[in-house]
Amino acid sequence: MPTAFFEQLLHPERRAAALASSPAGSYARRMSQTSRALTDEASANLELRVPRYLDEADLRSPQRRVVTPLVLFLATCFTTYATGAYNWKNLGFLTFDQAMFRQLIDGWQTGLTYMLAVMGILLAHEMGHFLMTVRHAIRSSYPLFIPLPLTFTGTMGAVIVMEGSRANRRQLFDIGIAGPLAGLVLAIPLICLGIRQADTVKVEPLKPNQFAVEFGDPLLVKLLTPVLRPDVGEDRRLEPNALYMAGWVGLLITGLNMLPISQLDGGHVAYAVFGRNSRWIARALLMSAMAFIIVGEQYTWTLMVVVVTLLGIHHPPSANDLVPMGWGRRVLGTLSLAIPIFCFTPYPLSILTEGH
Repeated sequence: MPTAFFEQLLHPERRAAALASSPAGSYARRMSQTSRALTDEASANLELRVPRYLDEADLRSPQRRVVTPLVLFLATCFTTYATGAYNWKNLGFLTFDQAMFRQLIDGWQTGLTYMLAVMGILLAHEMGHFLMTVRHAIRSSYPLFIPLPLTFTGTMGAVIVMEGSRANRRQLFDIGIAGPLAGLVLAIPLICLGIRQADTVKVEPLKPNQFAVEFGDPLLVKLLTPVLRPDVGEDRRLEPNALYMAGWVGLLITGLNMLPISQLDGGHVAYAVFGRNSRWIARALLMSAMAFIIVGEQYTWTLMVVVVTLLGIHHPPSANDLVPMGWGRRVLGTLSLAIPIFCFTPYPLSILTEGH
């Protein structure tokens, strides 16, 4: 090593420059740069795998509103009771005249049975979601029921409001799948009982200027009816009863919610199973729905398509997409995508005229 190097070491002001220019200094500098790079990479990976720290919102007990869910629950109980009391035929039960009150009283048995059955299905569905949010410590509201008077269902279902952005991929799957499965546990037995107990009526040809309302059965009901009621031939049909209609509504709402798009239950499940590739499923479903509406002239679904489009057809990322799902959840999630095929009907209500 040159003598000038040792001379520089004797002067404090030159010592740093001398060490930096030495082979040992160069080696130390390269090691420092490598260590810094590794540290930066590790930090980046850490931020990717653990996207956030617990904050005050995680540690604070959720303060859920009680009055609004309770009012909506009672209102939905009334609308579903009234729908059943009117036998899903004359839905003008908001006239507030003597005839309305007489029908609500005379049809109390059918109305009460339908109300208890359909509200039980909806409550089971939403409690499946709610209990999973409690299990995974995701802040959410109590179930919010949606009353829908002047319709043949009496309700539009129910929802819970949750902070979905705080749920990771696995938690999102558990919350999304729990509701539909819990609802089906009640809906399927109820519609089976409804099919068994239903009266049959002879199919009569319609006269001129006469029309009839027919409920469209989902594929599951079409498969169950010949097994449970082999006595029903082509010239006869089942007359809807309270349990049948409650199960029918439960299947319709479950099938609709499990469509793999946006932030529906099916959208949560599809994103958890397929990740960002789920957007291709959502796009294909949207294009198919638009084609069905136009070609089949089923314009009643237009509002639904518009709402889903405005909300965004693609599911947003979860809090952590790298959490492993496990084969059990992957298999269950893939199989659950068949729920709309068996439970949802694109023709829930048809108006039949002469010649049909």
